[in-house]
Amino acid sequence: MLAECGAAPLVGVHGVGVGKAARLQAAVELGRRVVLYRGDEPYAVRAPGDAARLLMDEMRSLDREEFRVLLLDAKNRVIGVELVSIGTLTASLIHPREGLKAAIIKSAASIILVHNHPTGVPAPSREDIEITERFAEAGRVVGIEVLDHIIIGDGRFESLREMGYL
Repeated sequence: MLAECGAAPLVGVHGVGVGKAARLQAAVELGRRVVLYRGDEPYAVRAPGDAARLLMDEMRSLDREEFRVLLLDAKNRVIGVELVSIGTLTASLIHPREGLKAAIIKSAASIILVHNHPTGVPAPSREDIEITERFAEAGRVVGIEVLDHIIIGDGRFESLREMGYL
């Protein structure tokens, strides 16, 4: 993904020099900030669909599972989106310590777990349910509530909270 690769691999592309690579990286960062910034007020998550809409376009067509954490303040406004893990077509290895680390550093009040299913089908697996439970337990220990776990498919999503797993 362009946002994570840095400028070095871009310089190897025909016609892309150091300056153009830096401009491309700056454009990607600007786009990321625009997504998170909604006028004078940061993007607020009031329902599972709000969280899904924030990342759906970006995550629905990925060819590998990516696990991200939405970091929220006390008013459920997004203060960050952290990429925690990039996996394979069918799995992403994740441990709560990686997901909670950024939440602790950025003083998040709560988090929402988000990952995609490259198959396009957002039905949770047994492993998805287990990692949700582990995150919720670890979050309770450090005082950061796990509000939901959203699984993104091709144009649709599932909320583990709405399904009763949280």
